[in-house]
This record gives sequence, C-alpha cells and structure tokens, in this order.
Amino acid sequence: MHFEPARLEDWLRDYYFDAAIDISSSGVEPYTFDELRPLIGIDLDDLAGMSFRDSRSAGADRLRYLVAERYGVSDPSRVIVANGSTEAQLLVLMATLSAGDEIVVIDPAYHSMVETVRAKGCRLVRWRLKPENGFHPDLDKLEELVCARTRMIIVNFPHNPTGVTVTKEEQRRLIDIASRNDCLLFWDGAFEDLIFQGSPLPAVATLYHKGMSFGSMSKSFGLPGLRVGWGVLPSSAFVKAAVAVRDYTTLALSPLVEFVAERVLEHSDSIVAPRLLLAATNRSYVLNWIAEHANLASCSEFGGGVIAFPRLLGVDDTTRFCHRLMSERRVLLVPGECFGMPGHVRLGFGGHSDQLHRGLDELADALCTDGAQR
Repeated sequence: MHFEPARLEDWLRDYYFDAAIDISSSGVEPYTFDELRPLIGIDLDDLAGMSFRDSRSAGADRLRYLVAERYGVSDPSRVIVANGSTEAQLLVLMATLSAGDEIVVIDPAYHSMVETVRAKGCRLVRWRLKPENGFHPDLDKLEELVCARTRMIIVNFPHNPTGVTVTKEEQRRLIDIASRNDCLLFWDGAFEDLIFQGSPLPAVATLYHKGMSFGSMSKSFGLPGLRVGWGVLPSSAFVKAAVAVRDYTTLALSPLVEFVAERVLEHSDSIVAPRLLLAATNRSYVLNWIAEHANLASCSEFGGGVIAFPRLLGVDDTTRFCHRLMSERRVLLVPGECFGMPGHVRLGFGGHSDQLHRGLDELADALCTDGAQR
C-alpha cells in the first residue's frame, strides 16, 4: 500500500504550533486539565490505584458501554474505541474493504477517509459537493452514483471543510439509497454535537443495519490531545475484524486515557455546552464579517461544525496567500488546495473570540493589501 502525502497535515505540521492567531482549526477551544477536573469530578486520589497494564483491544468495557449509551445502542460489543476516530476508521476500512471494491466517497473530504480506500486498491466514485450549489449535497446525483456494485458509501456530516450539513429528511433519503443497494454506510460524525439550529442528527448505526457511526472527543469536546474516538458498527463481527488489524498497530488505548474519557462521557453536557455557546457567538460574528466584507469574500451557509469555507475573491492561489498571511502576520488559515478546492480557505471559529476577531481583522487587511498590490 502506498499513501499519498496528507496535504492538510503537511500544512498544519509546523504552522499549527508557530501561529500567533489560529483561525483554521476545526474543533472548539481545547480544555486545560485544570479547567476539566471540576467539570468531570476527577480527584488525583482517584488515580492512585490505577495499574498501567494493557487495556482491552476494543476499549475498556465501561468506556464502550458509555459510547453505546450515548448513541442509544443496546449492545456495547458493537463499539470499538480507538486512538482518535481516525484510527477507528482506518481499522474498519482496512478490515472491511478489499481491492477492487467500488466505494462512493464524498468530495471534498478529510484525507484519511479517502486515501486509505484508494491505497487499499478500491475503485473510488466521487460524490462532488459543488461550490456553485453552495456545497449542498445533491442526493439526486448520489442516487445516480450508487448501484449494485457499491460496497460502501462514505460521508461526513456536518461536513469538513465546508460546514454544510443535511436535514433529518435528507439523512433518511441517504440511508434509503444505501439500503436499496444493500451497501455499507460509513458516517463520520466528528461534528455531530456542533449544530446551531435544531437537534443533532441521529446515528446511522441506530437507523440502518449496515450503518457505521464514528465520533470523536477532538472536535465538540475540546479534547483533541486526549486522542479518543470510536466507531459504532453493524455487529460485533465488524469489531473483531477491526481488532485483528489493531493487533499489528496500537494494540489498545492507555488506561489513563480511558479513565478520563469515561468521566468525560459521564459529564458530556457540562463539557460540550459551554463550547457550543461560544461557537454560536463566534459563528454570528463570522456571518456578520462576511456580510460586511462582501467585496473580499463570499461564503456558503455553514450550519454545523465550527468551520466555514469562504472563497477569497480575486485570490486564485490561496496556498501562496495563506503562506504570506502566516509568515507576515502569524495568522493561520488552511488553503483550499489542501482539499482540492483552490480559491477557498478553511476558517475555524471554535476558539477564543478575541483571537477570531483579531484574525479576521488581519485577514481583511491582508486581502485589501493584496488587492491594492494587484
């Protein structure tokens, strides 16, 4: 297997740690341990008797139970907990797919959902979200692409990098398309809690017998450094197959990480609610900024996650522009080229409001300066 370079990770590898102002990230502001402890009730004495022995291959029993409970699944044996949802997805894709399988994938997409499939030797059929349609998913087109040969449909809603999402009715139709063609439906729900109108979408693992739901503590929980994610799969057989792949990779999670993750899930509302409130305030600010700077940027509606995907007007080479923004102003944005969409940038608004305000001021000034130079 040969993996192509992950352009997003290449971009963030150094810039993420060197930026003074980050308006690129796709998650909410990370918690410090000092902030987290009172919210989830950890006393350091709770850790005194912990043994750093190996954990179970699919995750600690209590943690799997809590994930299953979160999704309304009665059987925790359908759950695998991993080092981030990316690992859970990698294990499942490696265990489930074979070279030659036909896979319909959303496009643009986070690299790990596509590149693993391509490297496995599968035939990719891309379901393109088009900027001229505001990146709104065209389910009529999906229906044309999915057929009896389709082994799996891979989607991510709310979507990274655009922030678009689907309604419950659209989700139902998407499930119906998968069901009529008897294919697996792989649903990355990393941003599932970050919804600004209505309630989060139900998990496809509870709605469809071939549905796979993936989640993470990296985005809405503000705990990317904890490296905890999961998959809720159609049956325990899928978990066993994924564990067989894991035997050659990470083997298990750390018991310390599992302990913290269990407490977080037990107090999830206390963790998510403050960050969602901040994100909603910041989203309003971004919407106003875009309206006030219509001569500099345009943007489709973004209803989920903490990211927008504006087009920078008059900027064709967004990689060059973002390089200059970082080197001259130490402001971090992700160029659309990382997702195969030049002219756009991924703008994150999940962090501190003052950082967002300063970052957007710098962005507007840089765009004006760039336009004057042209």
